[in-house]
Amino acid sequence: MFNENDSPGSKAAERRTRIVAAARWCFLNFGYAKTTFEDIAKRAGISRSLLYHHFRNKEELYTAVFTDWLISRHPAALQAASAPGDSFKRLIEVVRLLVLEPWSEMVGAPMGGEFFEACERLDPEIEAQHREVALQCVTTITGDREAAEVFLLSLDGLLTDQPSVDLLSHRIHILAARFVQSANRQQ
Repeated sequence: MFNENDSPGSKAAERRTRIVAAARWCFLNFGYAKTTFEDIAKRAGISRSLLYHHFRNKEELYTAVFTDWLISRHPAALQAASAPGDSFKRLIEVVRLLVLEPWSEMVGAPMGGEFFEACERLDPEIEAQHREVALQCVTTITGDREAAEVFLLSLDGLLTDQPSVDLLSHRIHILAARFVQSANRQQ
């Protein structure tokens, strides 16, 4: 729910940003089911009634958190994918924006594992949109949509054992190097 008073730079917009950040922290640490509006309001330093002024319910707020957390990264990822220069560096930048940075917030949080799954249940369209932009970015870099799909599936596999950020970064570099080499050989 975006209010016209929430224009960038306004107090309402700043408050909304604070609410979304507080909610993300609560969802990552308490989980969706155990997070209350009271928890979020307290963390954001506002009243619960003011929180309801911005968001009707927890589901709407969760969707806003997920949208802010992932979808807001899309313009930068699309720009990185189409930038001139080395394919490997562009691929690493896209993965940093779309996977590694969000992962760094999730991996250490007590309820981080459920965070993404809960959003897939609540708003599968956001997850699908995120996946499509990732596919578009990798396809732009590799020039091959099928290879991009395989890259993203492989990337998903790198997350299954909940690696540390450093280990995931190392794995991503290995994977990206293999895919860029393969794409260069096919050209």
